[in-house]
Amino acid sequence: MASKETRRISDLETLKAFAHPLRMKLYRLLYISRQATASQLAEQVDEAVSLVSYHLRKLADHGLIEEAEQQGADGRERWWQPASKGLSFRDEDFSDAPEKVAAHTAVGRLSFAQRNELYLRHLDSAQSWSPEWRSASSGSEYLARLTAEELAALSREVHELIDRYEERGRARDEAGDTEGRENVALHLYAFPFRS
Repeated sequence: MASKETRRISDLETLKAFAHPLRMKLYRLLYISRQATASQLAEQVDEAVSLVSYHLRKLADHGLIEEAEQQGADGRERWWQPASKGLSFRDEDFSDAPEKVAAHTAVGRLSFAQRNELYLRHLDSAQSWSPEWRSASSGSEYLARLTAEELAALSREVHELIDRYEERGRARDEAGDTEGRENVALHLYAFPFRS
């Protein structure tokens, strides 16, 4: 059974195992679908099942994903699921050595690139969504002058708000209330900068 907690990745080997473009895509797809087989994922990423299976095993070796309960009658295929509610990577866990800084930066850059790709696909297909969904979607940038403590508090409050909506949606999905529900990506970046 997957943990209901977010897993904080603090060791370099796990970070390096995750810092692979295909593994990150596979993890994201599992996170969205909650459970899938290597065959299902291979179809979504347009790769060979054997390659996808290899990368899933690497993610499992580091405890990032785990086997899920068997679905359906075909017992030959393994089902996979994320091993936790999500993953977090904190700067303070990787700032004490150049190799750690490089790996942490690589994961951040790759995550951003994949999120950016997802948003660009949304922009390209926005007109295919109903007016209701187009109106509900948003893209904003806020510029505020804050202290580090204020930014940390703001980040915590936003995460708590998003967690409440995620839990509500998950509970409704589990109850079979899926009418009108879609996957929604919410990307938020909060960082200091100097002009």
